Amino acid sequence: MSLPRFKPSVTVAAVIPHGGRYLMVEEQTPEGLRINQPAGHLEQGESPLEAVVREVREETAHALSVQALLGLYMARFQRPASGEDVTYLRMAFIGEVGAPLPGLALDDGIVRWLWLDADEIHAADREGRTRSALVWQCVQDHQAGQRHPLSLLHCAESLWHPERYPAGPA
Repeated sequence: MSLPRFKPSVTVAAVIPHGGRYLMVEEQTPEGLRINQPAGHLEQGESPLEAVVREVREETAHALSVQALLGLYMARFQRPASGEDVTYLRMAFIGEVGAPLPGLALDDGIVRWLWLDADEIHAADREGRTRSALVWQCVQDHQAGQRHPLSLLHCAESLWHPERYPAGPA
């Protein structure tokens, strides 16, 4: 008897520093109001870079210019109320934003975007107000100077052209 196939939830996140602060979002979750980097799930037919640009736009109304890969992170989370058990694989990117884009509404569940310094993010993490421990870990890694070239990421053309591989590539 084989075990069910392990399928972690793949997410992207943006670490966006500016002037000693980081662009963060405050969002409603089943566990209450939490602080997070702009982040979300990778959707079918998009690359990780496309996903992180989309998530930043949807959650902060800012256009993101991606500069580097910060790292890959995994964490397991069990929802206290439902017992749901999820493992997340997070691809975190470093980027810059300009002024907010006019006329864009924030995603459902996003209360607001805000700039926080590392001490404020660390305090939120210690108090259990971050979405996950990965939020603070990403800030620490950024502050430590961790950077990886975007050339590490490769996406096959079939990602955008499913008609070439209707059943998936062999």
